[in-house]
Amino acid sequence: MASPPDPMPPREALGEVRVRAPTRGNRRLEALLDAVNSDDQVKAWWHVSAVNASRRLRMTDHSWVHIQIVLNIGLRLGRLLFRRGVRPSVAVDYGMGERDAEVVIAAGCLFHCVGMSIDRQDHERFSLFLTADKLGGLLAPSYDEPERTIIVSEALHAINGHRRKGHPVTVEAGIVRVADALDMARGRSRIPFDAGQPNIHSLSAYAIDEVRISPGRDRAARVEITMSDSAGIYQVDELLATKLRGSGLEEHVEVIARIDSDDDRRRFPVFKL
Repeated sequence: MASPPDPMPPREALGEVRVRAPTRGNRRLEALLDAVNSDDQVKAWWHVSAVNASRRLRMTDHSWVHIQIVLNIGLRLGRLLFRRGVRPSVAVDYGMGERDAEVVIAAGCLFHCVGMSIDRQDHERFSLFLTADKLGGLLAPSYDEPERTIIVSEALHAINGHRRKGHPVTVEAGIVRVADALDMARGRSRIPFDAGQPNIHSLSAYAIDEVRISPGRDRAARVEITMSDSAGIYQVDELLATKLRGSGLEEHVEVIARIDSDDDRRRFPVFKL
């Protein structure tokens, strides 16, 4: 069994950490990303979450890389949905705009698993109280009250709703929930494999070659998943399907998974949700 690599001092480990996503001129989204990228406490939460998940528990990756992937997927999904006429909940319920919804989505993605820095069990709840104390300050340059509290509250709901048994009641929370599940490609399984401790999560993630998100024909978004063997079906049917169901996005997102292996292709030519 391979030993874990020697750890880097915290400042060195966090030195290059910076999440990036296309903001498309959304000034409030830009301000949030700038604030987060300048905040060593938030980066430290991501770092400790990665240590707990990957180094100590041998789980799939929960580092800032996971955060960036989920952030980009979440914004991509949101923009595809909004383009096809799906109205974000902050617009329906508060008369705010799609760009405000992007801030909610981004905040939910950025903070959805910071509670992993405390414990894996109930980490969503730990994420809530860490975020509740932090997010308002990060949004202060962009939002006055009462809008700032609305954005914080909606982001906290998205964080709570991303868990497996969560019950999101907003479009934005559903997007964060599905985006988290779509970070499933094999890069997330590197730590367990390097340590010689593969499990069903890492084995199934290792079978996912690519996840592609594009505009759909009959639905707003089309998710195409390419797998090297049938072990990846666990990621699709057990993890992604569980989070898609109950997200509120079922009628807007289609999922198609294909297997490249000749043997498995005969048994599972196409797997659809």
